[in-house]
Amino acid sequence: MEGLWLTLRLSVVSLLIAIVIGLFFAMLKISRIKVLEIIADLYIWIVRGTPLIVQIFILFYGLAEIWLIPEFWAASIGLAFHSGAYIAEIIRGAIQSITKGQTEAARSLGMNRSLTMRRIVLPQAFRRAVPSLGNQFIIGIKDSSLASFIGLQELFGVSNTMGSNSFNYLPYFFTVAIYYLLIVLILTIAVNQLEKKLAVSD
Repeated sequence: MEGLWLTLRLSVVSLLIAIVIGLFFAMLKISRIKVLEIIADLYIWIVRGTPLIVQIFILFYGLAEIWLIPEFWAASIGLAFHSGAYIAEIIRGAIQSITKGQTEAARSLGMNRSLTMRRIVLPQAFRRAVPSLGNQFIIGIKDSSLASFIGLQELFGVSNTMGSNSFNYLPYFFTVAIYYLLIVLILTIAVNQLEKKLAVSD
């Protein structure tokens, strides 16, 4: 249960950071300023082109030479850095799916570009992005198992330790697989319910 609680904390913290990162780089992507677009594209390319475990190791072992970062935050930032690239593309796609007519109508009412984005475009974009963001959160929970490789005792780390103590890994790995399946099932139901609620409000 301690491992489960740590997995959930790790996943929630990393997702919240990832949403901030994703929103930031999504704004860079649609900024129409070439340099900012290149920066966003470079970040997304690096994340997609390198394994998550390598990113976590670089953060944990690389930054440790400059500043000793705790395992929890190294894993959280690593997961957020990774998920942020995918969330950036999710948010960018959702923003660009909003019809230009709504933006033009807002501008005709005297709203500037920033106010139009905050009050008109982003609220609708986030609602459209809910299914994809929910799927990314589920992926993030499963990816959190990689945090065990830097010594974090989340679900997989606990099962691996218990298996090494008894020299019988299989029962513990089966048990932890059931835990993950239950978490994913609950989250899938929650995301589906939220999606239906938002569809009704539409």
